[in-house]
Amino acid sequence: MRVLGIIGTTTGTKTKLTMNYINNLLLKQFSKSNIEIIDLSELNISYSDGRNYIDYVGDTRYVAELIMSADIIIIGTSIFQASIPGVLKNVFDLLPSNAFYGKIVGTYITAGTSKHFLVIEQQLKPILSFMQAAIVPTYVFIENQDFFNNKIISSDVLTRLDKMVEEIAQIIKYQYAFDDDNKKRVVHKD
Repeated sequence: MRVLGIIGTTTGTKTKLTMNYINNLLLKQFSKSNIEIIDLSELNISYSDGRNYIDYVGDTRYVAELIMSADIIIIGTSIFQASIPGVLKNVFDLLPSNAFYGKIVGTYITAGTSKHFLVIEQQLKPILSFMQAAIVPTYVFIENQDFFNNKIISSDVLTRLDKMVEEIAQIIKYQYAFDDDNKKRVVHKD
């Protein structure tokens, strides 16, 4: 099973700090899985021009192929101008419209104000739904006040992050059975 975390912003530290916390949770829940975190700020991704994702090269193709091969994806992003960052939207634009079919997708957002809590509902979830993701119901909204000295200090936020990863694990247990090496996927026929 392949688990992918995407840090979908190019500035700031809070989204990265949160993904680091989530990565530790993922390592506990999915210890035998291939877990990879990509930080879009560290990559040189081309602008989408309508080509098939396989026709891109370098970091652009690398990111697209990672997303297409993942079973579980956690997307973390910050909010700018009451919207998801263009770098994240560009990644979505690089992919085919069914790119998230069969993938379980969890999300969290870091924002400077509570006024941006609907960005997940009004922007991110519709994109993921259109691209056929199985969206985890629990998402996490995190404000500046929930951080101090490069740490998440809100016990509520930590609990919600824990719950999101636990929900992902429950969905996997319900939908799939794996052999001892977590390599073979069998869909339950309930």
